[in-house]
Amino acid sequence: MTSIDDILIEHHDQEGPLLPILHDVQKAFGHVSEDAMRQIAETLNLTRAEVYGVVSFYHDLRMEVETRPVLKLCRSEACKARGVEALVPLAESQSRVKVETVYCLGLCSVGPAAMVGDQVHARLNQDRFSALMAAI
Repeated sequence: MTSIDDILIEHHDQEGPLLPILHDVQKAFGHVSEDAMRQIAETLNLTRAEVYGVVSFYHDLRMEVETRPVLKLCRSEACKARGVEALVPLAESQSRVKVETVYCLGLCSVGPAAMVGDQVHARLNQDRFSALMAAI
C-alpha cells in the first residue's frame, strides 16, 4: 500500500511538485485529507492554507471520499451541439452515481462524451447513456 511518505519521496526532486503530489494522493486514497494536506505543506515548506487553497480550487481534488462512482459529463458547446442536454435529466435522476459537469473531454467530434474513472465514452445517445449508467 502506498503511503503519503512514499508519494512525497517519489516527487522529491521534481520542480513544482504540489499538483502531482495532490493527484497521486487523490488516486491512492480517494481524497486529500487534512492530515495529508498538513504533511504535504510541512514537506514542501508551504502553509496549510496554500495547500488547502489548491485542493479546494481544483474540482478533481476531494477532501472527502466519494463513495459513489463519478461520471463526468461533458457539457461544452461541441457536446451541446451534438445533443448532450437531452442526457442531463437522465444523468441527474441517478442517485447511485455522482454526476459532475466538465467542459471538454477532448472528444468534440464524437460527442456527447462522458468519463468514468479513466475511461471515456463517446457518441452517447439515450440508449448508450442508459447502458453506461446501468454498467456503472
